[in-house]
Amino acid sequence: MTESTLPDLQTIQDAEARIRRHLPETPALTVTDLDTLIEGRLWLKLESLQRTGSFKVRGALNWVLSADEDELRNGLVTVSAGNHALALAWAAAQRKTHLTVVMPEGSSPLKIQRTEALGAEVIVRGKIQEAVAHCHKLRDEQGLTLVHPYNDPRVMAGQGTVGLELLRQCPDMKRVICPIGGGGLISGLGLALKAERPDVELIGAEPEGAATMRNAWDQNDADAALEKVDTWAASLAPAVVGNHTFAATRQVVDHIVTVSEAGIRQATRHLLSDAHLFVEPGASVGLAALLENKAAFTPEQTVLVITGANLDLDQVMRCTA
Repeated sequence: MTESTLPDLQTIQDAEARIRRHLPETPALTVTDLDTLIEGRLWLKLESLQRTGSFKVRGALNWVLSADEDELRNGLVTVSAGNHALALAWAAAQRKTHLTVVMPEGSSPLKIQRTEALGAEVIVRGKIQEAVAHCHKLRDEQGLTLVHPYNDPRVMAGQGTVGLELLRQCPDMKRVICPIGGGGLISGLGLALKAERPDVELIGAEPEGAATMRNAWDQNDADAALEKVDTWAASLAPAVVGNHTFAATRQVVDHIVTVSEAGIRQATRHLLSDAHLFVEPGASVGLAALLENKAAFTPEQTVLVITGANLDLDQVMRCTA
């Protein structure tokens, strides 16, 4: 994987120009009660307020809007536990393109229902490995075009527009803490940030039960897969990352930390109650890293990327139990 394969700053700026008329800039703000909790100033980048409820729509829309007719002709297919499914369903509808989504068993009922409501066909199939295999089978048998949830340069470029907004909104930032699932967001965001501000420290946060990128780093192998993923933060639970996101994170991410399930629940409670933000568990791992001292807080300005808000109401009950 060469650096030239990855999105550069101009590619990410082009993605922003492409998607901007469809998607709003999300706010970055501080919350007094959270500042009191951690005894410092913390900025929250609220991708939870983005259309379809997460940052994922940026990459999905950039992919769809930059696709040619041959890629769209037979329809699209993807595999997703939810947020990418929602995002791509909405994006595909913008170009009146049929989408089939394969979701693993145990996916959020809310996300399944909302994906179908956006016009996509949803197939629920086995564990994540089985869902991936079925997605590839549909691609090969029906001539569908696969849109990968994270390991795709066009998707990464779309996610990188979060970084461009942070450069404008938080010019004094010294550190960004970002959740990692497959790595598309932290890769694109990091490529944008480091191109302009190489001094900004970029920290990735993963659940201990789904430390997929940490595992790939430790083995120095983009294809290193976890035998099992076990976390409440379902949006951060792929079994394997990918060659593009692995290469990008090695280039732009300074550290990766892991957080406990108890820490994710505690952080989610604080975001729900102290920050009055409706967020899903995967959005909370950055705050969990601070609360568990995995990323020690400093007086320098820190930004947490709050990635999504697609939380079932029964998950709120589990969080507060």
